[in-house]
Amino acid sequence: MDPAAIDLGIGQMALRLGLATLVGAALGFDREVRGHAAGIRTHAMVALSSAVITVSALLIFTELRGSHAQPDPLRVVQGLAQAIGFIAAGLIFVRGNAVHNLTTAANIWLATAVGIACGAGQLVLVVLAALFGLLLTTALQIAKRWIPMVRSDGADEEDSSPD
Repeated sequence: MDPAAIDLGIGQMALRLGLATLVGAALGFDREVRGHAAGIRTHAMVALSSAVITVSALLIFTELRGSHAQPDPLRVVQGLAQAIGFIAAGLIFVRGNAVHNLTTAANIWLATAVGIACGAGQLVLVVLAALFGLLLTTALQIAKRWIPMVRSDGADEEDSSPD
């Protein structure tokens, strides 16, 4: 692990946490506009909390590592993945033949991943993930207007979409 990535001053911590919050809010914007409960604030909080936990793990790693202790900050990523997977699964529900909130759950998962990457200082990864995530939630939603959808259950796409 790059020691420079672990030597965090207040400015670097503020950058990582602030970027996580901003990207999380941007990812939540689409959900907010569509009236989903997990919107701007939820996504921003998920990304921010993921970044805080990741930064904390890196600081603990730096503080505790030595000849007799080799803490593993990757366990934090594993724990976050499990926790957010549980939360995201709770968002998804099925009514009849329609699945609801699947896109919102996936978006929450992405906010977590972006928060982890921000906390780890992987800023290029954060920007790329944010761009692709925003492309998926906004540009593709606009493009769906011109794509004919054939549904076997008779529901229209917006009512039974995995949003």
